[in-house]
Amino acid sequence: MSQNLEELTHALLLSAKKAGADTADAIAVKGTSLSIDVRGGVLEQAERSEGVDIGLRVLIGQRQACVSSSDTSKMTIDAMCERVVAMAKEAPEDPYIGLSDQDMLSDLRGAEGLELYDSTPEPKPEALQDDAMKAEAAALAQSGISQVQSATGGYSAREIHLAASNGFTGGYKRTDRATSCVAIAGTGSAMERDYDGDSRIFQADLRSASEIGQTAAERALARTGATKPPTGSFPVLFDERISSTLIGHLLAAVNGASIARGSSWLRDALGEQILPDHLSVIEDPHRVRVPGSRLFDAEGLATQKRAIIENGMLTGWTLDHANARKLGMSSTANAARGTSAPPSPSNWNIELTQGSQNREDLIRDMGTGLLVTSMIGSTINATTGDYSRGAAGFWIENGAVSHPVNECTIAGNLRDMLMRLTPANDARSHLSRVVPSLLVEGMTLAGN
Repeated sequence: MSQNLEELTHALLLSAKKAGADTADAIAVKGTSLSIDVRGGVLEQAERSEGVDIGLRVLIGQRQACVSSSDTSKMTIDAMCERVVAMAKEAPEDPYIGLSDQDMLSDLRGAEGLELYDSTPEPKPEALQDDAMKAEAAALAQSGISQVQSATGGYSAREIHLAASNGFTGGYKRTDRATSCVAIAGTGSAMERDYDGDSRIFQADLRSASEIGQTAAERALARTGATKPPTGSFPVLFDERISSTLIGHLLAAVNGASIARGSSWLRDALGEQILPDHLSVIEDPHRVRVPGSRLFDAEGLATQKRAIIENGMLTGWTLDHANARKLGMSSTANAARGTSAPPSPSNWNIELTQGSQNREDLIRDMGTGLLVTSMIGSTINATTGDYSRGAAGFWIENGAVSHPVNECTIAGNLRDMLMRLTPANDARSHLSRVVPSLLVEGMTLAGN
């Protein structure tokens, strides 16, 4: 069968209808990825994958089932449609499922104007290897770097097409180009490591491999000689590299699936203040050259810019159709899906209001506390918002960086932590989550 994705999705719908489905939607994804790793100046690993995956959801009354395959032959499509219809007939009824009404569907069916696809030729493996080797060499050139754990150049391209029996059909392409490096300083039990990397849609926007390697080395060297910090209550500054994880916990808590289950620590907070009144969280799916951009969601609805939190107040949930119906609301056009599961709520591009101070200003003003640059492990209670994570970074004494620290735990409650946020102004604008460094007052720190 032809690998034209639009034809594939329509073949799936036609076969599903013949097999007895009342309604259906289908997704087809064609992908190519290439990754090159070097170590010690030689090629360590090269991986390439390419293929087409298809997924089908059928609905019979208020019952549904999903099936997926990487075999796109007509025989397989017909067989999988018969199977999924049989599965749907045995599935429990769900009063909240259903496709979008035709009058709700987006008129935009591609990605025009979003610049998600770099049309320049796919880079050759030699070019990716050259980038990885340059990153490794730049890291090893820094005195004190004992080895480079990994240096990688990568590329991927995907084409996605969605179609449904309500008449929606649309698709788009996107590319990604990345370089990364992990450097290790010191030897034996005194070894410390850190990383740097960059990922962009367009090759021309990617930072130089040498810069990435050098930055990884500098970060690793800065962590040598780390000790445990004291135990107590201190201000904690989350570096911009990891600060988006805090907002990620907030986004998970306002996801409609969690709200509908009653399992979110923000389940009763709609219309309440959950951030300082000068901060907002804006979702904008129409930003140019940003990976989280799209003109329509997985249910064919037109995406739109919206304030999830406006001037500190929680204005709404992140919803697809099914969870919106459970809550007596309307979808926010945030449905996402893969090939093997039905749609579920997901966020697009997110931006937190930035502050007026830079990170150095916040370090100066926090007095004594912890600058966190990396975290490991996670104990987050999704129901209560209790937060505990392992952390490493730098101890701040009298408003200046004193020395590196590691092997400590930071803890608090997310509801309280969010109300004590002070943002810097150092967020990187090309990321899907634009979140600056964040200072949180009065966190519990467990070290010595």
